[in-house]
Amino acid sequence: MAGSIPALPTASVARGPVPARGVSPWVEAWRRFRRHRLAVLSAIIFATMVLLVAFGPWIWKVPINEIDFAASLAPPSLAHPFGTDDLGQDLFARMLYGGRISLSVGLTAMLMSLTVGVIIGAVAGISRGSIDAALMWLTDLFLSLPQLPLLLLLIYLFRDTLKNVFGPELGVFFLIVVVIGMFRWMPVARLVRAQFFSLREKEFVEAARALGASLPRQVVRHILPNSLGPVIVAGTIDVAAAIIAESTLSFLGLGFPPDIPTWGRILFDSKDYLDIAPHFALFPGAAIFLAVLTINFIGDGLRDALDPRKVI
Repeated sequence: MAGSIPALPTASVARGPVPARGVSPWVEAWRRFRRHRLAVLSAIIFATMVLLVAFGPWIWKVPINEIDFAASLAPPSLAHPFGTDDLGQDLFARMLYGGRISLSVGLTAMLMSLTVGVIIGAVAGISRGSIDAALMWLTDLFLSLPQLPLLLLLIYLFRDTLKNVFGPELGVFFLIVVVIGMFRWMPVARLVRAQFFSLREKEFVEAARALGASLPRQVVRHILPNSLGPVIVAGTIDVAAAIIAESTLSFLGLGFPPDIPTWGRILFDSKDYLDIAPHFALFPGAAIFLAVLTINFIGDGLRDALDPRKVI
């Protein structure tokens, strides 16, 4: 109609479409991880194991070295939920104490291998020429060494010395962590180097370089954070491998002393009683199996969650 005033646009039209709120990559990774049901279940089980070994000895106050020959090799009961060993010692208390050592060895050795691997891989990945070649030669040298014989040799050479310096428990713990960690950093270094080769030519790194960012800033602020996804997955694998390595050394009688229970040491002590007391070997073996299995499933979930090309 002539002379009429056109209707004003509604507020929603005037404002236009509301932009979608940005989501942090780590938040998106957590959402993707939660969809991996097996990984979430494994994380809950592993967290429960960690809480048990961390706080269980404060609740279950049975001494780990209390000998009762009358209850030798007793089956599981209310008084002894996991039964007893050949000396009548409570297996549940020893499992809780030994879990602290086994899991601590796995986590500490993993942190050591990741630290060394990330440093060497980052220096090799950002360098060119002789530095990269020398570091990769060192990595290949460590990869070519036979691990188990060299582990046994190093333990034979330095175990008594470290026991005298740091004590029987801390000295062996330090030796095992260092020995296991020094043979687990090579895959991490290769992985980080490959990630650096891929990321240092990306557009966001070129933009930072064009804006005058120094090389350390490019590495710390841009390249390294974007390469941590595969490193985290490798770290979960290293924890499982370190727990198996410590259990293997303890089973061979080369780990902690006999009076310091670890899961591998308890399994070693049970080998002569498999026919008459299967519970003696069942519980430490199940603990090692469950810890390694859950850590591997957590690694699978992290790999899928941190891979943007993976559809979950």
